[in-house]
Amino acid sequence: MADGAVAVVQRLYDCFAQGDVPGALATMAPDIVWNEANNHPYADGNPYIGPEAVLHGVFARCVGEWDAFAATPDELLDAGDVAIGLGHYTGVNKASGKPMRTQFAHVCRVRDGRIVAFQQYADTLHMTQAMDMSA
Repeated sequence: MADGAVAVVQRLYDCFAQGDVPGALATMAPDIVWNEANNHPYADGNPYIGPEAVLHGVFARCVGEWDAFAATPDELLDAGDVAIGLGHYTGVNKASGKPMRTQFAHVCRVRDGRIVAFQQYADTLHMTQAMDMSA
């Protein structure tokens, strides 16, 4: 089904990969509740409410702090109105010059063809080490 949760979440990943920020934001409900993983460097704004908050609090930081940042799903799991993306973040941190390949799980709740809730789970230690934020 074209508007199923997996299709909507795949569209988010595709748009982000293509640099289509308006397309990525269009997959989100106006009142999306977006949460980065506990201890993630971008969790300081949790919860991000609305696409504009996600744009400035998460997406802009990903692009601004990383060269060739990507969020690539290896697998998308269908759980009805929930899609779970399992994959990896990749990129090179601009400040440290260190590369990363960080594992993630994204739990996305979809209603009426839009993502209404996003919860990230990620290897935050690996990411902060690439950013030189921890010893």
